Amino acid sequence: MTTVSNVTNTSTSTLATAPTSQPAIGQEFNSFIKLLTAQVRNQDPLAPLDSTQFVEQLATFSSLEQQVNTNSALGSIATLIEDLARTMTGQLPGKNLSLQSSWLPYSGDTVQFGADLPAGTARSVLTIKNEDGQAVWTETLANGASTYSWDGRSTSGNPVPTGDLYEFSIDNYGAEGQYTGSVAPRVIT
Repeated sequence: MTTVSNVTNTSTSTLATAPTSQPAIGQEFNSFIKLLTAQVRNQDPLAPLDSTQFVEQLATFSSLEQQVNTNSALGSIATLIEDLARTMTGQLPGKNLSLQSSWLPYSGDTVQFGADLPAGTARSVLTIKNEDGQAVWTETLANGASTYSWDGRSTSGNPVPTGDLYEFSIDNYGAEGQYTGSVAPRVIT
């Protein structure tokens, strides 16, 4: 019993000192290490927890942390795209700028866009999705039109949140209803 207790104490001190030798990742990581250390200290020495459980918990936490970092990076990219579009439009007063992109940060104004539809397209369907991948607007586009618009409302008629990033895709179908591909719209600012 003394040997098991010593092994447990050694493992605990190793886990407790690991974060200080590594760069601080965040408050959440420190909380996780404290929880893990408490689990090791309070486990039954005669029936210790399986070490793979600790590895699984650490892997889950690491995965969650990467998702948070990815969301933060996507937000930064959306801001950069919006700033770039504003800069470009500010340099071209009185002129329209057309930018082909599947993603658009919605600012609250009506979105004007065009599309380069493939030859033989009989029907085109615009789908706008929010950052979570949920469709907020679906519309069959008029054939032969050169520009289209979206007023920032969902299919139910409610306004969508401003400042969020939305994905635009135009799915095309041939005369016999077969899917012929998807294109990104040309956003006109």
